[in-house]
Amino acid sequence: MKIGVHGKEFDSQTAVIIQGILDFLYANHVEVYLSEGYAQILTTTSVKTSTEQIYNQSNLSSLNLTTIITLGGDGTLLDVVSQIGNLEIPILGINIGRLGFLATTAKEEAIDSLKQVLNEEFNFDVRTLLRLETENKCFGNKNFALNDCTILKKDTSSMIVVHTYVNGDFLNSYWADGLIISTPTGSTGYSLSCGGPLILPQSHNFAITPISPHNLTARPMVLSDDSEITLRVEGRSDSFLVSLDSRFEIVNNGVTLKVVKENFGAKLIKLPNNNIFDTLRQKLNWGADVRN
Repeated sequence: MKIGVHGKEFDSQTAVIIQGILDFLYANHVEVYLSEGYAQILTTTSVKTSTEQIYNQSNLSSLNLTTIITLGGDGTLLDVVSQIGNLEIPILGINIGRLGFLATTAKEEAIDSLKQVLNEEFNFDVRTLLRLETENKCFGNKNFALNDCTILKKDTSSMIVVHTYVNGDFLNSYWADGLIISTPTGSTGYSLSCGGPLILPQSHNFAITPISPHNLTARPMVLSDDSEITLRVEGRSDSFLVSLDSRFEIVNNGVTLKVVKENFGAKLIKLPNNNIFDTLRQKLNWGADVRN
């Protein structure tokens, strides 16, 4: 079995956990491939590795990795989604970060979860991605996102106007600080903090959520993920920001943006003890008395 491992910088306490995970994989004769960036990070830490095998964008498609494990939070997992693209390599997120809506495996359960992966005791949770199409192809071949596509004003002073069309029909001109187009996965991210709805992963929807709209009756909207959403931005500044998950670009006014469902998905590993409702209750503190 070939397993890739990707992560970010960590402290000395976390180093013990990471060492235990790597030692477990080596002891079970797994071919471990570290991401190029993570391998460089590990050289500056106390973690000992027994492999010099590296994966990167140039060799990823030829390695035929069985799984990629992410050691961090949701941002680390999003990094791997952008690395994988249409290869759809299964991903297991081990949460040694903070919130962990996507990286749902707790660090205390890491070894037991890896045993289930090695024994193939899991299902796949295939998540919808969205794709951003622009005339100038500003994101190159990484023009997809698992969470959201966000339009944001670049300057701190004035709002922007986002003229929005759905399947060619005019929806609204949003006077706001920006606009979020989110997948069901992204509904627990930036969209949620802006008042957007929670959407279950397999609902086949997109959500349009305005950011600080000038018109308070401009509410979030849920629509089918078969929709084609076209956006055109105006503002006092001659450009604005567009982000896809953690990546962003500066785009000039007048550029037409089109958001559609991507042709491939993100294949997350779903272990038997993982449940979306459990995750929501735990991460959002539902039913908990937090008054003290």
